[in-house]
Amino acid sequence: MEVTETLERKPFMATTADDRLALFEALYEEAFPAAARFVHRMGGNLEDAQDIFQDALVLFYESLTSKKVHVEISYKAYLLGICKHLWIRKAKTRSNEVHLEKWEKCLDVPDLNEAHPSANKLLSLLELAGQKCLDLLKSFYYDRLSIPLIASSFGFGSERSATVQKYKCLEKVRNEVKSKALHYEDFTD
Repeated sequence: MEVTETLERKPFMATTADDRLALFEALYEEAFPAAARFVHRMGGNLEDAQDIFQDALVLFYESLTSKKVHVEISYKAYLLGICKHLWIRKAKTRSNEVHLEKWEKCLDVPDLNEAHPSANKLLSLLELAGQKCLDLLKSFYYDRLSIPLIASSFGFGSERSATVQKYKCLEKVRNEVKSKALHYEDFTD
């Protein structure tokens, strides 16, 4: 099979592995430089062009083998059209992305590793309830463990026992808050 013949032939005739290989090699040689130029002009780089071209080749081959599409133009032009559509779609999704690195310089981003004053107040109240209560509440609310898993890891006889113990721990914390006459606003800034 002649390479130039392959790119201009209307019906898909690459039936053997050698014919398919010749078709793909010819498409790479003929179409990839044009696809790479298009992607580069539209703000992409070589890696983007390679990704787009690979995806386009897969779509091209699938459409030809499924016989759902009849290519009326050259294979090269059809493949370049697929590349252009894929790149435009990718560029649109990229334009919707927000890169946080650019914004961090403009915004005063607090250091999340520092303990917040209200977090310290809350932690001291939780510690007053006892270490076992602190661990149990942490497992349920922070680690989001299920009650059956908490029951087995804390050695409770049943799930009901774990639920009751969690309730008792919450009541201890609530009583501490009431005894110190604290309000919701005391924990927020």
